[in-house]
Amino acid sequence: MSGTALSKTFRLTFTALFIALVLFLGLTPFGLIPLGFINVTLLCVPVAVGCVLLGLKTGLCLGLCFGLVSLLSALGLSGVPASALAGALVARSPLLAALMCFVPRLLVPLAVWGVYQAMSRGGRSAKAAAVAAVTGSVVNTVGYLGLMLLFYGITGLDSQAVLAAIGGTGLIAGGAEAVVAGVLSAPILSALWKIRA
Repeated sequence: MSGTALSKTFRLTFTALFIALVLFLGLTPFGLIPLGFINVTLLCVPVAVGCVLLGLKTGLCLGLCFGLVSLLSALGLSGVPASALAGALVARSPLLAALMCFVPRLLVPLAVWGVYQAMSRGGRSAKAAAVAAVTGSVVNTVGYLGLMLLFYGITGLDSQAVLAAIGGTGLIAGGAEAVVAGVLSAPILSALWKIRA
């Protein structure tokens, strides 16, 4: 088998695996940890790893899948119950809720790709991958909670509840998500680079 065919087979296989992983983690309790008022997510890890390993286009596809499972959860159509804050926004404006679910998740691979390319200079770097994954996770947390706050204000919902979530979940859970993303992404990518070599 030629190197080009192997590369295409590798790309197709791992793209499908990462999409399946995002859907599995996003639609079951294994990837979204419900805290009642908001959900803590681990989905930045496969998005970051897939983006670094397979490129920005694949990363955007994974970010789109991440947004989709987030929206399904907010609509109550997944195995993970909708957070109270997301549910309130869905009831007031499904369109704004959809934007809140998709926009930050599409920014994750853009942040990951930009940071990784800047730090790795086109090579393979576990350190750059870890920093990129942390950055992607922070972008997700800030983007999601920031849009939630903005959209609560636009729709006339009580934004004090979102401010409490930003102060608590945003700092504590968001920080934990970022650390987990950084710690897991580097060794996963190192193992996958060995398989790909």
